[in-house]
Amino acid sequence: MFVALRNVGAWAAIALVASGAVAGCNDKALQSSASTDAGKRLGTAITQEQAGKVLAKVGDRTITLGDFVAAIEHMDQFDRLRYQSPERRRELLAEMINVQLLADEAEAKGYDKDPHVQQEVRAILRDAMLAEAHKGAPSANEISEAEVRAYYDRNRASFRDPERRRVSVIVLRDADSASVALEAARRTTSAAQWGEVVRAKSIDPGAQANVPIDLVGDFGIVSAPGEAQAEPNAKVPSEVRAALFLVAKIGDVYDKVVRASDGRFFVLRMTQRTEPHDRSYAEAERSIRTRLVQEKIREQEEAFVARLKADYPVKIDDAVLATVRVDLAADGGSASPVVDASVAPPQLPTSQPASQGASSPQEHAVHDR
Repeated sequence: MFVALRNVGAWAAIALVASGAVAGCNDKALQSSASTDAGKRLGTAITQEQAGKVLAKVGDRTITLGDFVAAIEHMDQFDRLRYQSPERRRELLAEMINVQLLADEAEAKGYDKDPHVQQEVRAILRDAMLAEAHKGAPSANEISEAEVRAYYDRNRASFRDPERRRVSVIVLRDADSASVALEAARRTTSAAQWGEVVRAKSIDPGAQANVPIDLVGDFGIVSAPGEAQAEPNAKVPSEVRAALFLVAKIGDVYDKVVRASDGRFFVLRMTQRTEPHDRSYAEAERSIRTRLVQEKIREQEEAFVARLKADYPVKIDDAVLATVRVDLAADGGSASPVVDASVAPPQLPTSQPASQGASSPQEHAVHDR
């Protein structure tokens, strides 16, 4: 069951291509205006009679033409193009058969009862329901210009691109070696010479990467301290980021060794600089439309989940949750969840029937208000 659900996209693809893979079916048949409910839901014209045709039998299970079409319909348009030939469609059917065989065997062995598998299945079903909730959301082009302009006017500050700088570094393990590297770096007059120093002295593994010598040591782009990072750069410690914006011009080496909070030492050089820029409405319009579509989709999701919570109140027992912790292995390896038996979960009161919503003092309900 689990494997079949995971491969529902492939199954949809098979359904569309089955028209050329099975005797008695043809491409014209799939163009019929009499659609089944499933066909309407999937956006594919297929009659009820066509959908019910048995495409393959796997033990006592069947794969119908409707299953096959549904699999293809769930593919994106580029994946569908792969199945234009009868040979590829037959491969897709073979994949569906293998999926069914493996899923049935997994179910026979009880894999479908595994908590992790059940959670994966729930996640797949969640995505299906959210896709349903997204229906009716406008496309980017359907957002009115008035709404886009209003968003731009309200959020002018977010369309200001701050100054950004690119940094190249020599990473060192102690102050003495850092001082030696700084003296060598000060004598460089080109990006290639700087790269040679980085490759010779940096302890960072990237310094030995197979890249052009003038790119050795590159740690990427950052904005000034206090400015929001368009793309946060975790490689650059905050101390290095601050020092970079004290460098006068491109190609200059910062005149001091920088010690980061993690204990490493850095010698740094500014390699690129972009001026701050205020994006015009024309420059920002497309990103605004995308942002507004995402907001509308998120609002639809939240409203959908809120309706479900109103119908099915959620209760969380914080005391039981508190019995779980995540510990690192003794050797510092991967973390594992542990239930602390010394923290006894409270007994739920039995004086009220469950239908009346009995809960422990530590329990709190999450409702749509």
